[in-house]
Amino acid sequence: MKPRRFRQVDVFSAQPYRGNPLAVVLDGEGLGDAQLQQFARWTNLSETTFMLPPTDPAADYRVRIFTPGGELPFAGHPTLGSCHAWLAAGGQARGDTVVQECAVGLVRVQRDGDRLAFEAPPLRRSAAEPALLAEVLAALGVEPMQVRAAQWLDNGPQWLGLLLDSAASVLALEPDHAALKSLPKVGVIGPHLTGSDCAFEVRGFAASVGVAEDPVTGSLNASLAQWLITDGLAPARYVAAQGARLQRSGRVHIEQRDGVVWVGGASVICIEGSVLL
Repeated sequence: MKPRRFRQVDVFSAQPYRGNPLAVVLDGEGLGDAQLQQFARWTNLSETTFMLPPTDPAADYRVRIFTPGGELPFAGHPTLGSCHAWLAAGGQARGDTVVQECAVGLVRVQRDGDRLAFEAPPLRRSAAEPALLAEVLAALGVEPMQVRAAQWLDNGPQWLGLLLDSAASVLALEPDHAALKSLPKVGVIGPHLTGSDCAFEVRGFAASVGVAEDPVTGSLNASLAQWLITDGLAPARYVAAQGARLQRSGRVHIEQRDGVVWVGGASVICIEGSVLL
């Protein structure tokens, strides 16, 4: 084992300890898959990332993303948090945007004022199977009449997306996490009343990969935005809230420009030092 630079970043919040924490190992070279997974399991955070030199000449760095239960091809809050930690550690982009290499390919990250924003990867979506949807609704305690629309959403991670009738319905959910362990990851979104600070409330349940409820989820918000904007169910620019039931105040900034959805948020480093790996 040797000391490796380490940061713990709070993502989708400008206030420390109010967003979604991410563990970032800034030097992941020389570690095997089992070591990466063991450390991610030990941190017990929704995601842990390991920074590596890029293999694609167009990229500024490469990142591998792990949950306590396995590796992800892409995830949003690890993308923003890893980029924030890389820049704070002296990383310099070759061009106007930072280019991240991960398992889904290259992902662009832009500065958006004091925030960073990533370009949502291409979305694949399809209809939800009625039998599976019924199981998910039962596990969430949702009545069918509360559901406005449902879709399979896949931009690397796959989610079953549900649009409910209101933000109040989303916040009122009391899911059966034991039942959700044998079901797909579920992302739920509902509109706030006109005049609210945020347009939507979001919750993400991923018990099947070891995360009962994720505080703030970039990849989920990206796929929800691509779906809802395309179908005329959301404006091209809005702010979503996530994490309220976990005493967090995550804010996800969505903007569609020239047909591309960008997902942004603030980040702040809460822990810096080194880990032995």
